[in-house]
Amino acid sequence: MADQDKIGKDWSGDELDAIVADYFVMLRAERSGQAFVKAHHRRALMEAIGRTNRSVEFKHMNISAVLRELGLPTIRGYKPKFNFQGAIFDAIDRYLSADPAALALDQVMDLTSVTPGVLEAATLYEEPPPRANPETGPKPERLERLVRKFDPTERDFRNRALGRAGEALILDFERARLAAEERRDLASKVRWVAQEDGDGAGYDILSFDRSGRERLIEVKTTHGTRTTPFFLSSNERSLSDERPEAFRIYRVYEFGHAPRLFRLKPPLERAVILEPATYRASFG
Repeated sequence: MADQDKIGKDWSGDELDAIVADYFVMLRAERSGQAFVKAHHRRALMEAIGRTNRSVEFKHMNISAVLRELGLPTIRGYKPKFNFQGAIFDAIDRYLSADPAALALDQVMDLTSVTPGVLEAATLYEEPPPRANPETGPKPERLERLVRKFDPTERDFRNRALGRAGEALILDFERARLAAEERRDLASKVRWVAQEDGDGAGYDILSFDRSGRERLIEVKTTHGTRTTPFFLSSNERSLSDERPEAFRIYRVYEFGHAPRLFRLKPPLERAVILEPATYRASFG
């Protein structure tokens, strides 16, 4: 039974801690393929903290929205809602700080063994890229601090298994695309350069357009949303300037749900906001 005195009032820290912990219990179950019933979890929370069904469900969707900003997977069916109570950021911070393993939930899938053909390229949805907008209003400062603390861009960059899985998916996607365009001769020439020759080329996949012109594809993969930032190396940036007619970035996002894709082509400054992120320290 809902506590009538709580209706319309902010959630306490203890209540937020309880719902965040329960969200991650469900998320872990979903990511590992275990069955669970969301309604049962909501009912138990309602009894424990005295909140209404609507309030509990809306707070679950708030948590989804924050996790999407952090580049983490979310529970299917809890569509992100961005009308936050500010204290939710602190509750998620407390949970992730106490249990850093939760940041690896995007790796529950065994990505280390991914090879071409394992992931179904036909399920990769292609969409237009988002528009770069330097005038976009600021996000809540507490959310910005949370994203800086648990930086999804850095996490994606260090997750080599995720990067390899995205490259394998694009390799299949390009071969399937060329075959569908009746260029099986070109499909057979598509190469996984990063896997065969190493990472120094400035791109991951050598492919072609229908007429046979080269496409030098750099794959950037995230479990986050289409606007999750990504790192671009100086080598990749240089290649985009040297071979603008051939160089392409394929951004694969929402990898843990239904993978989606958009493409970027040079000049990259027209497509994204480029900011210096690292410095090289030397002694001469």
